[in-house]
Amino acid sequence: MSKFLKFTLVTGFALSATATALWAGEYGLGRPALPEEIAAWDVKIMPDGRGLPEGSGDVWTGDEVFGEHCAVCHGDFAEGIGNWPKLAGGADTLDRDDPLKTVGSYWPYLSTVFDYVNRSMPFGNAQSLTPDEVYAIVAYILYSNNLVEDDFELSHENFMDVELPNAGGFIVDDRAVTEYAIWHGDPCMENCKESVEITMHATVLDVTPDEQSATEEPSAAEPVDVAEATTAQEAAPAAAEVDEIDPALIAAGEKVFKKCSACHQVGEGASNRVGPMLNGVMGRAAGSVEGFKYSDVLQTMAADGLIWTDETLTAFLANPRGFMKGTKMSFAGLKKDEDLTAISAYLSSFSK
Repeated sequence: MSKFLKFTLVTGFALSATATALWAGEYGLGRPALPEEIAAWDVKIMPDGRGLPEGSGDVWTGDEVFGEHCAVCHGDFAEGIGNWPKLAGGADTLDRDDPLKTVGSYWPYLSTVFDYVNRSMPFGNAQSLTPDEVYAIVAYILYSNNLVEDDFELSHENFMDVELPNAGGFIVDDRAVTEYAIWHGDPCMENCKESVEITMHATVLDVTPDEQSATEEPSAAEPVDVAEATTAQEAAPAAAEVDEIDPALIAAGEKVFKKCSACHQVGEGASNRVGPMLNGVMGRAAGSVEGFKYSDVLQTMAADGLIWTDETLTAFLANPRGFMKGTKMSFAGLKKDEDLTAISAYLSSFSK
């Protein structure tokens, strides 16, 4: 084969009659892939467990590996950072207007979790994890969703024993049979809407900021609400109390609170989300935020007189499930004493 013909086969330019004959099936390029080469690319994991490699990993190993490779985007507790995906939380939210779809609340098969981590993660360094590391990460994600205990170890042997809560929430896609024929053909172009209206804002999906920066001042064209002004005046005494707390400690606590912000809000306009809003939590009776549905165990402890103080809140955040067996909190706890001190100071800076 001439150099010119090889060039035309690759580039597609100036194909001759001889080249056209080769396109019928004799390309003259490459070779059949070897079985081991195909196996290297075929990394899919199926819902029935086919494709799972041998290996195992426990929750606490997963905590370390997740912290090293995943937390920069997904948070230390799989709660997500910014608009990076949240992997934990969202239980019982699928019937809401703004459901939180995570591994624990929405995904149907654990094989999808393993497959995606194994195939595509960590971001920018895909397929660099060993099978044991992937098993450990998946075990930690399960733990973060309150689906397994902290002594759980996931392996290829018990993988299929784990069933995700929403496994029965999906149906077979039969649109090719039931609907495709309806979509084909010419559009009717009749009875169209006379006007187009905005029905949803991106802030509902949490993809754009919905609050002014703390440094921004209201513009002259924006009237100041009287109720807001009154609230600011009422908050003045509380601000004086905040000044007594080390500002550096509050700033450190604000950073730690990012691990909580997927489920909780504080500050002006805070509302209940997956977890209750935390304004005025210090000194407050447990389970007393209006409009939030607490777990049975928290309601029981509240009835027994639990009050959130530095001591009780620190004990809870250090080991949520140890302090309150059956809690809905979806992360393992804060491990560093300095983080516990900082988050306590930060939450103390918000009055009711």
